[in-house]
Amino acid sequence: MAKMKAIEAVAKILELEGVTKAFGVPGAAINPFYAALRGLGTIEHVLARHVEGASHMAEGYTRANPGNIGICIGTSGPAGTDMITGLYSAMADSIPILCITGQAPRARMHKEDFQAVDIESIAKPVTKWASTVLEPAQLIGAFQKAFHLMRSDRPGPVLLDLPFDVQMAEIEFDAEAYQPMTAYKPAANRIQIEKALTMLNESEKPLLVSGGGVINANADKQLTEFAELVNVPVIPTLMGWGTIPDDHALMAGMCGLQTSHRYGNANVLASDFVLGIGNRFANRHTGSVDVYTKGRKFVHVDIEPTQIGRVFCPDLGIVSDAGAALDLFLEVAKEWKAAGKLKDRSAWVAECQERKRTMQRKTNFDNVPVKPQRVYQEMNKVFGRDTTYVSTIGLSQIAAAQFLHVYSARNWINCGQAGPLGWTIPAALGVVAADKSRNVVAISGDYDFQFMIEELAVGAQFKLPYIHVLVNNSYLGLIRQAQRGFDMDFCVQLSFENINSPELGEYGVDHVKVVEGLGCKAIRVYKPEDIAPALEQAKKLMAEHSVPVVVEVILERVTNVSMGVEIDAVNEFEELAEKGVDAPTAISMLD
Repeated sequence: MAKMKAIEAVAKILELEGVTKAFGVPGAAINPFYAALRGLGTIEHVLARHVEGASHMAEGYTRANPGNIGICIGTSGPAGTDMITGLYSAMADSIPILCITGQAPRARMHKEDFQAVDIESIAKPVTKWASTVLEPAQLIGAFQKAFHLMRSDRPGPVLLDLPFDVQMAEIEFDAEAYQPMTAYKPAANRIQIEKALTMLNESEKPLLVSGGGVINANADKQLTEFAELVNVPVIPTLMGWGTIPDDHALMAGMCGLQTSHRYGNANVLASDFVLGIGNRFANRHTGSVDVYTKGRKFVHVDIEPTQIGRVFCPDLGIVSDAGAALDLFLEVAKEWKAAGKLKDRSAWVAECQERKRTMQRKTNFDNVPVKPQRVYQEMNKVFGRDTTYVSTIGLSQIAAAQFLHVYSARNWINCGQAGPLGWTIPAALGVVAADKSRNVVAISGDYDFQFMIEELAVGAQFKLPYIHVLVNNSYLGLIRQAQRGFDMDFCVQLSFENINSPELGEYGVDHVKVVEGLGCKAIRVYKPEDIAPALEQAKKLMAEHSVPVVVEVILERVTNVSMGVEIDAVNEFEELAEKGVDAPTAISMLD
């Protein structure tokens, strides 16, 4: 076998596990790893401006394509703690990323050495596994285990902390003999599937709820085929959006308190049975359990045993990878259809379609300053079916989910449970890094945009082009709306008169100047009729310069976006669509 530095073996293992790209920030304690990457020469490195940004880039990279695992790198002191938000976000949404940190030498770890912290203990609650590797010869097994864990069961992140002297030690490593471990995925059995299908078949108004686990399993095609076979409408969760195209006859809308469609909530409330696949029954989808479960039975299929019964006890729980379950659902359903056992669902489907046709929100507002609904209407006009949208949190994300259209899995890339401000820019860069030919459009409010705005320089430096739609109301809009219940508007205003940009009035930060200072392009829009031309111009600028292009739309300061405390009590603050002209880009026309 060949003798080499332990960290050189680590770099080679990454290559053998399929890694071609990494995101990070060099530091003294991780420099041996950077030297190994440079010597290997097969893994491209993207230099972030903030280590939290690197972790979100790794998330975006993983979420972009099946099989991807994003890598983020830094030291184990402030860089490691900066990564915690990314690890939490990845853990919450079942996203495998690998954080590699460089630690002080073993003899100095307990002596409060410079930038030495117990990152293993800090990271444990937000990872599948976190470990400081104390023996050089254990590095091979540690990284082999890391990739196995990330891919097995419910996917998730891992952090490996590498003391400086462990990295530098010599070990024996035979790269030709190395083999990735086979991932383990639990699979449903036929008895379980037949029981679930029997319950579905006995119901009158069944629905499928399709979650992010279907996307993680790369099983969106099976989901759509199964829905078509049994002729049952589908309610995707926010994390499962795209598992069935928005314009499919069986797409029955999203359900929830915020990121939902009126017809999605109405269809759930009219149902008597729900088969959830790869979803968590999260509270933004369900609202209170009493309202969500009343009058209906549930089957819950999830890869993680402890997710079943976490929110409420289903009538039947099945522990299975979504893809494995759907393969078996298809097999049994085909047999039952051939035998004439499947119930005719045409009347129920027509009922759901009629709600989809008639229960639309208005988007066609001509107000100046612009109402946010109009922004998404114009985006629907300009951006095609292959567009990949990236967003994280806020009224901008909620309105995007209510008004945009998604037609394929992984064309809505969203931070679901954690929702950290600042996630959108680095995540979008990670998606583009995974595939530069992809049409990527990010959506942010001004506060999310300002959190990690420095990462736009990464897009300029590494030629990672995408369009970023920035809706600016100079407010923490979602929190302001939530404060209505406390009868206050306190500490949420971002407005001020910018002495260097008086033309902005009270809108404060001059995003155009900042974006251009970071090496990117920017366009500002004040009128609704100028939005579409600006988006078309952004496409041309992006193609010409291969950098991110920001389109900032100046919004009215206060808009209350549809939301509520229960799925049967969503407040509609604006006029509803009564005819086609009120919502000209709605997925299902009113007339």
